[in-house]
Amino acid sequence: MNEYIRKRRFVIYFFVVFSVIFIGITYHLLTPKKILPIYNPAMVNPGLVDSTVQHIAKNHKIADFSFVNQNGETITQETFRDKIYVADFFFTTCPTICPIMKDNMVILQNKIKNLKDVMLLSHTVMPDIDSVSVLKSYAQKKGVDDKIWHLVTGDKKDIFYIARQSYLAVETADSSELYDMVHTENFVLVDKKRQVRGFYDGTKLEEIDRLYQDILFLIDSEKAK
Repeated sequence: MNEYIRKRRFVIYFFVVFSVIFIGITYHLLTPKKILPIYNPAMVNPGLVDSTVQHIAKNHKIADFSFVNQNGETITQETFRDKIYVADFFFTTCPTICPIMKDNMVILQNKIKNLKDVMLLSHTVMPDIDSVSVLKSYAQKKGVDDKIWHLVTGDKKDIFYIARQSYLAVETADSSELYDMVHTENFVLVDKKRQVRGFYDGTKLEEIDRLYQDILFLIDSEKAK
């Protein structure tokens, strides 16, 4: 038997190497390639989308904006030029999901702090309460790194429309008050072209991990171009 194997060892080696290569190629071909969709209003729950844009099925991008952050600085789309960023909506006195969302955003902040192309943007939905000084105090309490994370306030109408026409992430409140809104738990991933690439439940740690992996995927995709 040993003599038989010795005489045919090159054939055996070839078969083993070929089998390993074949299995590897087959696995690669059968493994679905990861993609991140580009979200348009027509793809999203209509309850989170302003009626004026619900019909849009392609070429949706985040509109220009101007808000004021926790340091009293004006923040616009230019602040996020050539950046991947994560946006969400909250208010500082929210007693339910907001504390969890912000704690989880801090976890995400710590994950991305060494990624120079990634930032965070949190909009208050109650600008009448969340002044610059209130946001500053809240940011300090939460450990916000203001080099990469902006908490912003502004005109309520502007926040309403950016939330529902651009980020597709806020419900209208059952209220007679104009531009009243109810934020969701959604963290919204935006790419460097100002396109929405994902929605994540900001109250769940496993979703924060998924979001972080998708951020890395976008970065790697940019490098591959």
